[in-house]
Amino acid sequence: MENKSFERGEDREDIFSKPVRAGKRTYFFDVKATKGDDYYLTVTESKKRFSDDGKFFFEKHKLFLYKEDFAKFAEGLKEAIDFIQEKKGVYVAPVVEASEELEDVRTGADYSGVSFDDLGIK
Repeated sequence: MENKSFERGEDREDIFSKPVRAGKRTYFFDVKATKGDDYYLTVTESKKRFSDDGKFFFEKHKLFLYKEDFAKFAEGLKEAIDFIQEKKGVYVAPVVEASEELEDVRTGADYSGVSFDDLGIK
């Protein structure tokens, strides 16, 4: 019997992998290579679950994203996030802004942006 997951590329070696912990979930952004040495992205959501006997397992949902779809996917994701922010007032720092803030922290820059004068402390 052939391994169907290998045919779909699920067992291929990761070229790059970035896990992101977010509350009770972990997201994995994995870059893999096709047989023709082209790259594609898999996004996996993993959640820890418990069975009736008390043992735990990880429930996973996976999305395959190919480079020809990157622009349209990113555009759709941005529109959906913008919609939520507009309707619910949720703020999510843009990736560029968040990475700049992280770099400020790494370099020891004053990243708070708050001075004692702003707080009314004399």
